[in-house]
Amino acid sequence: MDAVRPLRTPTVTLAAALAAGALIGAGGGAATYAALSSGNGSTVVRQVTVSDAQPASSDSSLSVQSIYRLANKGVVEITAGQGQGSGFVYDADGHIITNEHVVTGASSVSVRFWNGKTFTASVVGTDASTDLAVLKVDAPVSQLFPLSLGDSSSLVVGDQVVAIGSPFGLEGTVTSGIVSALHREMTSPNHFAIDNSIQTDAAINHGNSGGPLLNAQGKVVGVNAQIESNSGGNEGVGFAIPSNTVESIASQLISSGKAEHAFLGIVLRDSSSQTGAAIGQVRAGTPAARAALRAGDVVTAAAGTQIHSASELRAVINAHRPGDTISVTYTRGGQGHTVKVKLAARPA
Repeated sequence: MDAVRPLRTPTVTLAAALAAGALIGAGGGAATYAALSSGNGSTVVRQVTVSDAQPASSDSSLSVQSIYRLANKGVVEITAGQGQGSGFVYDADGHIITNEHVVTGASSVSVRFWNGKTFTASVVGTDASTDLAVLKVDAPVSQLFPLSLGDSSSLVVGDQVVAIGSPFGLEGTVTSGIVSALHREMTSPNHFAIDNSIQTDAAINHGNSGGPLLNAQGKVVGVNAQIESNSGGNEGVGFAIPSNTVESIASQLISSGKAEHAFLGIVLRDSSSQTGAAIGQVRAGTPAARAALRAGDVVTAAAGTQIHSASELRAVINAHRPGDTISVTYTRGGQGHTVKVKLAARPA
């Protein structure tokens, strides 16, 4: 099977080890691809079937050249210890967005801007669950060109997208393509699901990690993170973390240095009835275990929302915070039950 690879470019050869991917916690999904271990954690991408379409954007489209001219000054190259990746300026305070796997374990991080000027960066916070990190540079405002976030939920298959980054250290590289698919499911470095990931055929390679995926209006709709490849290079199947997730996580990291995720404590699998979210495993000592949920139960509603799939249940859980109490309705042996569950904080 094809390897799904994080896009951080190492300065040393990576040892590639293929292994079957599996989600833990509130994870689950459909078709599983092979995962590549590169010393930064395993990553996999899962195919998720979504029936409802989304409305197309009515905004006028820019050319690739215009998007590049609009956004290039806001894209940076990141050097972190033994590796290299990409990122982009988030605000005028000097915050930089990139992938967690680009900077994890690095003792020093530097950021190189479009004009060659380089600044030492501090790590404000990282979130392995979404593979996102926020850095900060003490750079003059004249050096900072923040990029605007777009609404990733407004994307439709076929929309034009542009990637800018530093593949193999070649800074300022622009490639273009389309949104190939939506609602893909990546596995983060700590094995939780990153829902609603964007698939694109825009050429992205090692070193593009953390760089922006821009829509036809020049707004960031994703952060490039993984590729599916036999060769280790671009084969037209790349994946980006959606901008709506980026906005939520970045605001938490900037305000407190960490991101909190609610945790139920179950492993999900496909439901044979094609409705609800089937529990494959309940982890000991978790909120699900304390609520007496069991493997084989099928969750049909949570927090007042009808559940038709594993991804819908994760979305409900992710919309809450640790400590929130929600109702969970499930079927067991043909009988319906409802329990109250106090959500915990997701473990590292």
